[in-house]
Amino acid sequence: MSFNALKEKGMPLEKQLRTWNEIIRRPFDKHDVDCYSRTRQILLNGIEVEAWGFKHSLARLCSAKLDEEDKKLLAITRRIEDTQQTTVNWLTPACQSVLQTTLGYEQVAIDLTAWLAQNEPDEYVKETFNFGLLEDFDHLYRYSQWAYMMEGISPNEILQFQTDVVIGRPTQNHHNCSGLRLREHYDKNTASPKTKVNILTLVSGEQQTHNFYAEHGMMYANDDLRRMYGEICDVEEEHVTMYESLIDPNETPFEKLLLHEFTEVCNYYNAYKDESCPRLKQIWEEMLAMELGHLQIASEMLKKYDKRDPEEIIGSEIILPCHFESQKEYVTDILLNEVHKRLDSNMGYTTIDNLPDDWRSYYVQEKLSEEGAPTEQVIQLINTSIERDIVSADKKLIKKQPELLKMGLERRAQAPNTVSVSEYELMTEIEPFDFEDIDK
Repeated sequence: MSFNALKEKGMPLEKQLRTWNEIIRRPFDKHDVDCYSRTRQILLNGIEVEAWGFKHSLARLCSAKLDEEDKKLLAITRRIEDTQQTTVNWLTPACQSVLQTTLGYEQVAIDLTAWLAQNEPDEYVKETFNFGLLEDFDHLYRYSQWAYMMEGISPNEILQFQTDVVIGRPTQNHHNCSGLRLREHYDKNTASPKTKVNILTLVSGEQQTHNFYAEHGMMYANDDLRRMYGEICDVEEEHVTMYESLIDPNETPFEKLLLHEFTEVCNYYNAYKDESCPRLKQIWEEMLAMELGHLQIASEMLKKYDKRDPEEIIGSEIILPCHFESQKEYVTDILLNEVHKRLDSNMGYTTIDNLPDDWRSYYVQEKLSEEGAPTEQVIQLINTSIERDIVSADKKLIKKQPELLKMGLERRAQAPNTVSVSEYELMTEIEPFDFEDIDK
């Protein structure tokens, strides 16, 4: 890849102020949009929220390091980032329900994490990505039941058959002692720029998923659904903690600023290259030009305050962190081989059979699910309603659900409303819906 972001000037900051008509664009058509155009839009929204929030943290914590002109420069850049986020987020159509958008968020989490894991040079980071992947995979399965019960939709109205919907690591087992979620961080001096961009990309996506659930999960009147949004929102908080702990805290504020801008450039460049919708492609190209301008500002600040060459940190090649394509084969492999994985007490991983009796996450799980787990309740409800769950996958994988549950469900700390393996066996005996007929 010959694109060197540091050699591209992009759009000067003084030309980045836009009119309201330029900021607020026409939404995409939820009926015609490619599912991966939607995932790009969701992820890029999160990328912008992260960049905007980081610059505010920089202002609050590091203003003493900046001269007055640079303080003003960052203030202007923050405002531009905010309008960029408005442009991207406002592409969501008003007729796309919260649950429909939620299925899109989980498709982002699954297919993005799987892509990043397969293109991650650090094996420890890759293992962490794979661990989180199976949790988001189960979230998609749980939300798909509600999408059918509340709105009568097949998950493939959003997923377009690109992402499987079956049980993963049960969500009630995702709740951990937060200290166990902390991972070993990379070494800023030896880690690949790809590792740094991959982590920042995933942190941004997971943080935005948490924010969306926290801000929209209460918008349904059904108490069981509201509780489930709260439960999964709590898991997303753990994911943000886990992924952000991979970042070296010894990076200077100006290294972090450079990496944030480079991450934005990489994601917009990747989105621009992949986008099939001409109108969205034009928006990604415009945002790329703006972010290249921001990267130039961050580069100059790194030179000025840290006396370092930006290329030492981000290299000379562009990185492609957000390529979206179906990841069914990879996800199935991780599902079948790692559904029983758990966090150990030494920033590593173990399996259910090797968990000690005093494992710190047991207390958290027992307390939270003392009166029942909302993510188990949804399966009880769908079973009562149609005597099976909503699934979309190869029939061989669907038939493995009882086996997956047996492998992935902890024998201790189960919620009182846990759906048993034998109940799943009965549910999977019934032929799954033919969603292709439903969608027609």
